[in-house]
Amino acid sequence: MTSTALAPAAVRVAEIQARFSPAPRIDSNGPNAQRSSGSINTSTFSSVLSSLMGATVADIEGSPAIDLSALSTLIAESASQRTSSALTTTGSARALAGSAETKTGSGPTPSGSDVVAAAKQYLGVDYVWGGTDPSKGLDCSGLVQRVYRDLGVQLPRVSYDQAKVGTKVDAIEQARPGDLVAFGSPVDHIAIYVGDGKIIQAPRSGDVVRISDISRPIAAIRRVLPNSASAVETVPATTYIGTGATGPDSSTGIPGAAPYENLFQQAGAKYGLNPRLLAAVAKTESNFDPAARSGVGAIGLMQFMPATAKGLGIDPTDPAQAVDGGARYLKAQLDRFGSVDLALAAYNAGPGAVQRAGGVPPYTETRNYVAKVLGLLGGQAPTLAPPSASADRPQMNQNGIPS
Repeated sequence: MTSTALAPAAVRVAEIQARFSPAPRIDSNGPNAQRSSGSINTSTFSSVLSSLMGATVADIEGSPAIDLSALSTLIAESASQRTSSALTTTGSARALAGSAETKTGSGPTPSGSDVVAAAKQYLGVDYVWGGTDPSKGLDCSGLVQRVYRDLGVQLPRVSYDQAKVGTKVDAIEQARPGDLVAFGSPVDHIAIYVGDGKIIQAPRSGDVVRISDISRPIAAIRRVLPNSASAVETVPATTYIGTGATGPDSSTGIPGAAPYENLFQQAGAKYGLNPRLLAAVAKTESNFDPAARSGVGAIGLMQFMPATAKGLGIDPTDPAQAVDGGARYLKAQLDRFGSVDLALAAYNAGPGAVQRAGGVPPYTETRNYVAKVLGLLGGQAPTLAPPSASADRPQMNQNGIPS
């Protein structure tokens, strides 16, 4: 490794910024003009970072520009791992090409199903380039590192290095839950295999951690855990959590939903909706705050505008009425538009906007909203099968409000 690659992170960031960042400019619109921050175009950044660090940047897919403070943190972490025994191994070759090091002592080795379960905790977390803190956001390699760290297994920070850990798996047909699936040449993205041809990933800026199909050519599959620990049954991506469909668990599985679990279960059964979908909407709308009020006037746990709440005949500040009204409204939109993404778009932007757009409206807020709720849904079906006999199709008025 060159001396340049071992230089302090701040020096390398300054070098990259000087060579590739656009010149700062003054935005002169109004008295509160501010100097625009420097950013790096990702079309040139990968090759630059390759020469400085000996690896291409992780997680730039879909990001038009890279925040330099996040870059500094990422480079510092990567450099630290490259120049110290970050994996508590006896040699750097083992750190990058051998087994990942566990910190669990004599405790049980985690299994592939443990990895998938740990990863599902982060469904719906926002993608943030360079992110390693789920309370703020995660990037793809930050998600992978965090999940394995939760299980006592230390991995490198960036996807390029994570794709060298463990043992090679030759084909996706041989992959097991918990394996790492890497993309790009050189590697620029990584995810955790769930089973059934699906992965948990933090895809790109503006998206959230979610379960999705594999849509890119696979560059590498790596088995981090010993074969005996990974040899578990496939975990279907559509397994229900807390609907009563597959077991006695009455939890939707979404952190923070506990005070309202019974309301989600009752409304889900009444209207034939997956309770996890209702919890995901509440999480995205208000973060489970029944006193929440938005800047445009939406109120309560499920964030109803006053006119919509009046049309539904509910008090939006009452959690029980709000959840029931939200389920009734969402079921009406699902029946009207026939797909969960359009129903969610209608919940966020109004059914008229969906009708005019002929699909999800081209609003960034609405598209992010739909992606986040679906990420929290975690690949599960939005409706119960079979729906409750009491879940009659709501009749809607001309404004799309169930009557």
